[in-house]
Amino acid sequence: MTKKLKKRLLRILLGAALFVAAVAVDGKWSGVYADAGLIAFLAAFLVCGGDVIKKAAMNITKGQIFDENFLMTVATVGAFLVGEYPEGVAVMLFYQVGEWFQSYAVNKSRKSIRELMNIRPDYANVCRDGGLLTVDPGEVKPGELIVVKPGERIPLDGTIEKGSTALDTMELTGESLPREAGEGDSVISGCVNQSAVIEVRVTKEFGESTVSRILELVENAGSRKSESENFISKFARYYTPVVVGLAALLAVIPPLATGGDWYTWIYRALSFLVVSCPCALVISIPLSFFGGLGGASRAGILIKGSNYLEALSKAEIVVMDKTGTLTKGNFAVSRIVPKAGEAETLLELTAYAESGSNHPISRSLQQAYGEEIDRSRIKQMEETAGFGVSAVIDGRKVLAGNLRYLEQNGIACAKAPEIGTVVYTACDGAYLGYIVIADELKPDAAEAVRRLKDGGIQDIVMLTGDRKETAEAVAKEIGIDHVYAELLPGDKVDRMEELLSQKSPGGKLVFVGDGMNDAPVLARSDIGIAMGGLGSDAAIEAADVVIMTDEPSKIARAMEISRRTLVIVKQNIIFAIGVKGLILILAACGIASMWTAVFGDVGVAVIAILNAMRALKA
Repeated sequence: MTKKLKKRLLRILLGAALFVAAVAVDGKWSGVYADAGLIAFLAAFLVCGGDVIKKAAMNITKGQIFDENFLMTVATVGAFLVGEYPEGVAVMLFYQVGEWFQSYAVNKSRKSIRELMNIRPDYANVCRDGGLLTVDPGEVKPGELIVVKPGERIPLDGTIEKGSTALDTMELTGESLPREAGEGDSVISGCVNQSAVIEVRVTKEFGESTVSRILELVENAGSRKSESENFISKFARYYTPVVVGLAALLAVIPPLATGGDWYTWIYRALSFLVVSCPCALVISIPLSFFGGLGGASRAGILIKGSNYLEALSKAEIVVMDKTGTLTKGNFAVSRIVPKAGEAETLLELTAYAESGSNHPISRSLQQAYGEEIDRSRIKQMEETAGFGVSAVIDGRKVLAGNLRYLEQNGIACAKAPEIGTVVYTACDGAYLGYIVIADELKPDAAEAVRRLKDGGIQDIVMLTGDRKETAEAVAKEIGIDHVYAELLPGDKVDRMEELLSQKSPGGKLVFVGDGMNDAPVLARSDIGIAMGGLGSDAAIEAADVVIMTDEPSKIARAMEISRRTLVIVKQNIIFAIGVKGLILILAACGIASMWTAVFGDVGVAVIAILNAMRALKA
């Protein structure tokens, strides 16, 4: 509990003690002590409500008249003026109790967000002038070498130059299993080095590091308000002056019109003011969204604002990229099919021919070959973009590429029946065979699609630049019904426009990509979700939601959190408006007392706040 909360709690306890004492002495003494009860009530009132009255006065001087401080001040001072001292003190006392619960709930929600702030590193061990200096991470420049010991947090993004270790990414991704990293692997700031000393070559300044970008994202998430929050803010802005006006009319018109008792109608008007305070809505709705954002961040899902959290609950169409989203994006040789000769010879010649490219296909061929490429064996290498490569290897002309490439060069070969990327190879005009390179599905890809459908998302679409046969095979395996393949980036945008026209007016279209090459589509969608945001600048910048791991099942998790948060918001709105509306009518009719009004205000607020706190566990 913070000092501020403790201080407010002490004030409440002192005010409650004075209130009990005032009730005990009220009317019991006479003579010079006859006003002892009033004095005790005033003391209790000032202890409980002094800060409220002060805030109301300061806000009036700023032109901000109609807020809950003004309502509470008018209602309680009015109660004293008509001689209802206990009610006046009780209203202020229980209002402070409600404010304490509100502050406690907000503090708990902020604590869940602040837990993520623990990823901020405090220092870096940098190698300078032949020694090791401990400096602020902001003083380290790209290119410098830092040392990270076991148990220390990696302070900056970089590449491991020496050593291997296990990295704890729990606070970044929500995943408890450590990640192994060795020489040549990239590491990001915020992870904890678990097992061994490593030396890391820094690649980014601290201000551009992953941890800085994540912290900035989380800190700014609360600035983007949801439609519900904006509505409640506007509602409170007009609602409060209206109820003050109605209370004034209730206090004046009936006794003037009927010659009735002024005390009765003023008392009803004061009760009306007490119950009309909109704090149950004004506080609990933002608190619900804040809790949802905190719960999502603990699950490794960064949502850039409550507006996006609310929009996720309205998702109707989910569009997914294939490579890097549903598949690992790691191409590997899955089959070698020689027409003549040995598979080893086919793989060797194909790997040599493709060795001049940085394409994933080339890397997978060289990884499968497993031996160092002898550049002296290669002559006259030439690449035809989108088709294949030719090279003279050991004096023999080798062609490697797609089926059309070999056919254009007059080499007849049959189309391979396998699904995947197929590299056909020929040597000196003779067809040698083909090699199949396939991208592996992520383990939870099928689960992600199933959970999305279980959550009510029936229209799930795959957009990909890959071959139609490959895309359809992947879609069939994981349960996606609609596939658009062999698309260029511009084609993806065109398809997105078509899909946007198919959703209902209030529905949302979600696009899920890897955040690298899908920026145009991410920007065009209603909600852009970037997969694998861990260490990806493009993902954090381009998307509205960032999944910090490579698990597509967390897309469904984000939507589940969104729907749960919106259910809590609607519960609070219906409950608060319903109970307050009923007690407002009863107060105006003289059926509800000021004590009932206290429950209608403070009781409803406390219940709504406690309900909002459930969003933290979303």
